[in-house]
Amino acid sequence: MAENEGCACSSGPKLIFACSGAADVGEITDVSARILSRNGVGKMFCLAGVGGRVGPIMMSTESASQILALDGCGLDCVKHTLEMAGFCNYQHVRVTDLGLEKGKTPVNENAINKVVHRAVELLG
Repeated sequence: MAENEGCACSSGPKLIFACSGAADVGEITDVSARILSRNGVGKMFCLAGVGGRVGPIMMSTESASQILALDGCGLDCVKHTLEMAGFCNYQHVRVTDLGLEKGKTPVNENAINKVVHRAVELLG
């Protein structure tokens, strides 16, 4: 998203991209994004489409009023995918920064709520 777009995109959707990786923290980001989407906080969107530069997905992402990147761990796959596609204006949550440990965190309500709460803070 170009920085000079300013407020012109404010009516666009709030898009949420989740890691959805193979580890427990990836599952936590995926479930959290789905809950946020169901609750109307934002719309879970297709990270693979951004990675593949799929036209309609890229256009929707360009029109987003806000973008939230949910990464499970320090590899930051969502963050890197967005940046490689030219999207640098986003909020970022890394699950391991919230005190959850990759490979040792049960996918439960407590873990998911930590991510959901932080995401709601960022997306307003």
